[in-house]
Amino acid sequence: MNFIEDLTTNPGITRALPEAILETLQMIAISGFFTLLIGLPLGIFLHVSAPGGLRPMPVANRIVSDVIVNITRSIPFAILMVSLIPLARLITGSSIGPIAASVSLTIGTVPFFARLVEAALRDVNAGKIDAALVMGSTRMQVIGKVLVPEAMPGLVAALTTTMVTLVGYSAMAGIIGGGGLGRLAYNYGFQRFDTTVMIVTIVIMVILVQAIQWIGDAAVRRVDHRTAATAGVRKVRRHEPDTTIGV
Repeated sequence: MNFIEDLTTNPGITRALPEAILETLQMIAISGFFTLLIGLPLGIFLHVSAPGGLRPMPVANRIVSDVIVNITRSIPFAILMVSLIPLARLITGSSIGPIAASVSLTIGTVPFFARLVEAALRDVNAGKIDAALVMGSTRMQVIGKVLVPEAMPGLVAALTTTMVTLVGYSAMAGIIGGGGLGRLAYNYGFQRFDTTVMIVTIVIMVILVQAIQWIGDAAVRRVDHRTAATAGVRKVRRHEPDTTIGV
């Protein structure tokens, strides 16, 4: 049986693959949403409370940065997920499945995303922040109207990187009981030595990552006002009349 025929007759592809794709997308969507919901404010807090920030809080910043973020990031995800099984069972009522795996995925990626958010905010021109403060803006106004909008391209790029990371994490979660493409590759591709299932799973994971990266790059270009301004200048220059006089 050749590879093409195996694609249409292999039960791991015809029956198990569609469900595995949906479970993977479910894990990525749920954990991505909560990672953004928790990680964005956490990253803003890390930047604002740092020494030299809008509201320096050295003790609180050290506790959140060194104890919560750094320790969580230092634990390998496979070990972190196993250790969080009781918490996942407490929150979702189950220790297996994509919804239960989303708990560990969220906790594992929130510190990663928060650090990327902190780095993106750090790149904002300090002069714009100082100008807003001089004009009488409050700290919350500076954060909402200057800091976050100016860092938007970096924030979108950070979210894109996090979503790509979640694709890899979801595969590891599947092996431990989360379902999805990871479980399919392990149960069919590895344990049953099914090369076709393994190849198809890898191809789908690559396509998924490429799609997320393409969408993220397009979103970055769209929210980057510097790129939009440059494009506008080029467009105006193309439509400028030629005022040179030929000799």
